Amino acid sequence: MVAQALDYASWVEKLRADEIAAIYGRFAPGRSLADDFRARFGQDLAEDALNHTHEIIIVASALDASTERIVSYLSARDIAINVLFFQVFSHGTEQLLSRAWLLDPVRTQASAAGATTEGPSEPWNGEFYASFGHGPERSWEDAVEYGFLSAGGGAWYSKTLQLLAPGDRIWVKVPDAGFVGVGLVTGRAQSAADFRITTPEGEVPVLDIAKRGSYHRASVDDPARCEYFVPVHWLQTVPVQSAIAGIGLFGNQNTVCKPTAARWRSTVDRLKEKFPSFDK
Repeated sequence: MVAQALDYASWVEKLRADEIAAIYGRFAPGRSLADDFRARFGQDLAEDALNHTHEIIIVASALDASTERIVSYLSARDIAINVLFFQVFSHGTEQLLSRAWLLDPVRTQASAAGATTEGPSEPWNGEFYASFGHGPERSWEDAVEYGFLSAGGGAWYSKTLQLLAPGDRIWVKVPDAGFVGVGLVTGRAQSAADFRITTPEGEVPVLDIAKRGSYHRASVDDPARCEYFVPVHWLQTVPVQSAIAGIGLFGNQNTVCKPTAARWRSTVDRLKEKFPSFDK
């Protein structure tokens, strides 16, 4: 089973954006992957980053000891593989579905995000990459004014925020624009219902004060789809229209990652010249 999953992954890794769209079209005739992605997740599909990373998820009701050892062995060596267990229970006329992960799913996504198919990798340089989906759902102006990084619309977008801890330095990129800031994390990720902004009048719920975006307000009570926030002390920022872009700069579709691509080190070196207050 694991060997078959690895075989699938070796095929998926080579798929181009147009091939993925064609596969989607076979299951959704007459519909557009880009349009449906936008309707489902509330943001544009970045085709240039569509297949930079992937995860291998095995779904099973039970797992033998040998397979568990193999999956754990591969994961410990930064292969993004995990197992999702499920069980079905009967309760009167209803059926209940429970699930549990073999390994921490945040670690699996972090392994996928840090992987590179662009050449040799190298030890992580300690600098975090962050993607900020500026648009109708969230506002970079809000993030700068009130000191936060946020993501939502699905666990895939928000769960990597859990990688961040106080003291971590993040370099933030707005997709299709460029890098817009560098800051230091000052707290752990919190849901929109719990996150507070400190004002001269006291602490205020973030959704009461951040008005330039929707921040998935309709899903505030849904732990899987609501917006999550990480408090950040910004060291230096620029407006989106002045974002730092250029050939060879690193990019990734994950909200947060710890890149091991050689291009990340050179990207940070270039960004330090553009954001000289990065260490103040």
